[in-house]
Amino acid sequence: MALGPRARVLLLAALVFGALAALVWYLSYAYWPRPVTPLSPPSNSAEALTPTPPATPQTDATPTPTASPTPAEQPSPRSQLQPQTQGGDANATLASMRLLLPVEGVRPEELRDTFSDSRSEGRVHDSIDIIAPRNAPVLAATDGRVVKLFRSVKGGITLYQLAAADERVVLYYAHLERYADGLAEGHFARRGETIGYVGDTGNASPGNTHLHFQIYRIADPKHFWTGDNVNPYPLLRGAQ
Repeated sequence: MALGPRARVLLLAALVFGALAALVWYLSYAYWPRPVTPLSPPSNSAEALTPTPPATPQTDATPTPTASPTPAEQPSPRSQLQPQTQGGDANATLASMRLLLPVEGVRPEELRDTFSDSRSEGRVHDSIDIIAPRNAPVLAATDGRVVKLFRSVKGGITLYQLAAADERVVLYYAHLERYADGLAEGHFARRGETIGYVGDTGNASPGNTHLHFQIYRIADPKHFWTGDNVNPYPLLRGAQ
């Protein structure tokens, strides 16, 4: 039986509606959001298998350059034994040096024996003080090499001379105002040569200008700063 126009329109509308319903169902099923199942945390074994990135290598810090050690203050010559009169060969050697009185303008009769005088901190002087005006020339008492030029708290500007006639004898000059121009360690000073000038540096009282002059015998020239003291007074009393 043939359908009328109205029936055909209704049938077509039903087909379209059915197709739309089928399309909506399909889209709802295919794209409907599903709950996400959370991942379980990695097990310890998994962590152990995961390689740990190596730490960035640390470069060693640039080493700070070390300053050359500053030498400790040179000890003033000191007695290892009680001052005593040197006898035998030692006395003969010192006498043969014909020591010169080491301050220009001072006469032997003006000297005073201060060898056994007491000093601060319970010390014995172990030397003689030769009183003279400031800047009076200090002379090398004998031939010998200047082994050390040194500035110390007690001695002020000082000079150590190793006697050429016997390298076991050291002459020590202290409280200088200054050294002779151009004087340097290693210089071979001749007897009577000006090596410095009288002053009051170190622990000398201000204005008490004098030369602290000391003689001592050493066992080793490499250790020129310590030994057995010899009284310079009798040696210089006969100086010319």
